[in-house]
Amino acid sequence: MQRKLLYSINLMLVMLFSLTSNAQEEQSETTADTLVYKQKYGIRVGGDFGKIIRTLIDEDYTGFEINADYRLTKNIYLAGEIGTEERSVITDFLDVTATGSYFKAGFDYNSYTNWLDMQNMIFFGFRGGVSSFSQDINQFTVYNTDQYWNAPFTDTTTQEFKGLTAIWAELIIGIKAELVTNLYAGLNVQIKSMISQDQPDGFENLYVPGFNRTYDSGRFGIGFGYTISYLIPIFKKDKTVVLDSEEN
Repeated sequence: MQRKLLYSINLMLVMLFSLTSNAQEEQSETTADTLVYKQKYGIRVGGDFGKIIRTLIDEDYTGFEINADYRLTKNIYLAGEIGTEERSVITDFLDVTATGSYFKAGFDYNSYTNWLDMQNMIFFGFRGGVSSFSQDINQFTVYNTDQYWNAPFTDTTTQEFKGLTAIWAELIIGIKAELVTNLYAGLNVQIKSMISQDQPDGFENLYVPGFNRTYDSGRFGIGFGYTISYLIPIFKKDKTVVLDSEEN
């Protein structure tokens, strides 16, 4: 009898323990909550204030650029730039001024995952660029290896070469951060590769508007951008975020 009683008590204890464990497991099940918020889609328009500052402090440079992008999907943006530049390059033997305008178009891909309704960017992208420009030779000096008998000859007659064009491709890497609502500051680096260019008779381009300096007939160049832009929202899309929470 005592054995049966002990057996019954032990069985009840096991069952109670089992029920308690199941109840605790059920209470600790994970539930999923969802959060829906609006993402802005629109046109972001701005300018390169780095070119404006350089224009103010560099007497050999004048430039202005407008940039814009349009959000197509969550991470992909159509993007482009249009601008004008005038740059004088002065060396010991040459004084040349390049003047012209340029246009670049392509896309940016945002690799940064934003929290909720933030729209900051760490991006990389591609551009195709084209420039129409002129080159003015303000003066040049003919170097003479035998300067003891013949002094170098300097010609100060201005020569102008119009209707020149250049085409290039570039990879762009940069960031854009929202300072206040819809206002963004950005920084980017452009790695450029020249595809084709018209050269003036008798010398090479030292500067191509939109492409920047060219060095020793090299195809590659580099540029930097410092931008301020403003987002003009056109419409909004819902984005759902799943938040996992655990109940004890």
